[in-house]
Amino acid sequence: MVAVASIGLLIGACTSTEVVQRSGGGAPVSSNTPSRTSNSGYVPMSERVSQPKYGATVIVEKGNTVYHLSTTNGITPLDLALWNNIPPPYTIYPGQRLKLYPSTGKAAPAPAVATTNVVSPPVVTSPTRPGGTTTRPTTTAAPTASVATVPTAGNVSWRWPTDGNLLSTYKAGEPTRQGIDIAGTSGQPVRAASDGTVVYSGAGLVGYGELIIIKHNGEWLSAYGHNRKRLVSEGQKVSAGQQIAELGRTAASRDMLHFEIRYDGKPVDPQQYLPKR
Repeated sequence: MVAVASIGLLIGACTSTEVVQRSGGGAPVSSNTPSRTSNSGYVPMSERVSQPKYGATVIVEKGNTVYHLSTTNGITPLDLALWNNIPPPYTIYPGQRLKLYPSTGKAAPAPAVATTNVVSPPVVTSPTRPGGTTTRPTTTAAPTASVATVPTAGNVSWRWPTDGNLLSTYKAGEPTRQGIDIAGTSGQPVRAASDGTVVYSGAGLVGYGELIIIKHNGEWLSAYGHNRKRLVSEGQKVSAGQQIAELGRTAASRDMLHFEIRYDGKPVDPQQYLPKR
């Protein structure tokens, strides 16, 4: 389970075309940069899965922060920033209206559970009438199983971001499994999963540690968390396989990479797109 101007570029291209207006030109409520990698500031995994409230907004009041508004509304700080074009250092203003949902206005497509229809053989029955005569056989076709779809990768070609065994896999609706966790050794290379532009490189979002986010096109992005050291800057173009960080354990209990793929701002199963291994 982040030289460009800001993370706002990601919003404009991936999840939002709406620019939040700062009403009245008032003083900022807060420069919301949470403390880095401390037990008291760590966001439990159960709080990292956003529950969008489509059509709902919230008005910023004095004393509010991005972190406070996101967690009290069941949204991650990352998503709230993405959905509202809020650039680092995540300053919000009194009277500002924030969306509690991505600009697509709809939920991301559900992960597929199968890619082909499954049809059971027809069931043939031959009931017997009183007196021993048999009715004409009837055929009842079993219903066709419904099949969900996943977003197609389009022209994005994915590769594994680092070597190592999986500690945790993605599961839709499971709060602790909105990406994959890959075990590793401190300092080993973390590589870009596809060509793109770095739209976030920092540690300002609680729970992700040293985070890098790469935009691949108008719909797709990938996120790399818990790094020991970031090797790329915002605005830098990267190629698939290029080293972008050193694996670490910032905001994690062990050396590992937390990796997410997002479509229109919503997490999808990385293993649907990464090469089989």
